Amino acid sequence: MSHPRRRSRPAALLLPALLVLTACGGGSSSTEEDTGTSAAAQEQPFPVTVTGDDGELTLEQQPESIVSMSATATEMLFAIGAGPQVEAVDSTSNYPEDAPITDLSAFTPNAEAVAAYQPDLVVLSDDMNGIVDALDALSVPTLLLNGAATLDDSYEQLETLGAATGHADDAAKVIQDMQDRIAAAVDSAASAAAGLSVYHELDPTYYSASSSTFIGGIYELFGLENIADEAPGAETGYPQLSAEYVVGAAPDLIVLADTVCCDQTAEALAQRPAFDTVPAVQEGRVLAASDDVASRWGPRVADFAESVAEILNG
Repeated sequence: MSHPRRRSRPAALLLPALLVLTACGGGSSSTEEDTGTSAAAQEQPFPVTVTGDDGELTLEQQPESIVSMSATATEMLFAIGAGPQVEAVDSTSNYPEDAPITDLSAFTPNAEAVAAYQPDLVVLSDDMNGIVDALDALSVPTLLLNGAATLDDSYEQLETLGAATGHADDAAKVIQDMQDRIAAAVDSAASAAAGLSVYHELDPTYYSASSSTFIGGIYELFGLENIADEAPGAETGYPQLSAEYVVGAAPDLIVLADTVCCDQTAEALAQRPAFDTVPAVQEGRVLAASDDVASRWGPRVADFAESVAEILNG
């Protein structure tokens, strides 16, 4: 195991954890082959110093045994070609299918259980139960990457993971692909989205996501008006609306991000009282999205943007 140099923790980086919504659904398998590290990784010099939300981390050697305690980080690691270096992932990391899922809990993490995998890098999306300090005390290199608030945050995390794992060039390619696909999706739906509003449903009790959240930022790219922005509690990012509020706001697009956890469908939505009067239901603009894809800020954000464009374009 390569040990990190002493970590510095600038005060500006000690931020409160963002609300991270971990969906329970799965996805299709990855096409990445277990071919070992890429040529780009072999050429990248170490040591490298990267900065996470817990400060700077210097890795003396390329990590060979990574533990991911973040479903989004797992997706990112496999997307940039670092999958063969991943030794274990937490219980919510259900994509790609060949990720080495374990019973490690990201919600109640145990430092000793994580350290048992002898990792030379642990990636987390939240400092639950003081796990960062606990792993530091065991001399386990940790990299905290909190939930992204913007697309730029997502790109920066990919860059950071690319540098930390020896896949900087691969990460750059993933970022460019995401940017190209998202831009194309937005452009394709520019005229169809003009003047329309959106309701994003996190669960059947009408929790939603405002424009200040990561997913809300995607809707802003399309120029959609978010009905959650004017609701009480919108400043939290995740206000709880009501059936009456949603019906009264008459959204033109509804995105169901509770299809796996809560069995919600466009048909079930239409059966709710008064929802048959909502323009999104009347005009068939209800997107039944995968909970995972709609709640994580990894490379599959491009898939989500394309799905939004498709439903807008009819």
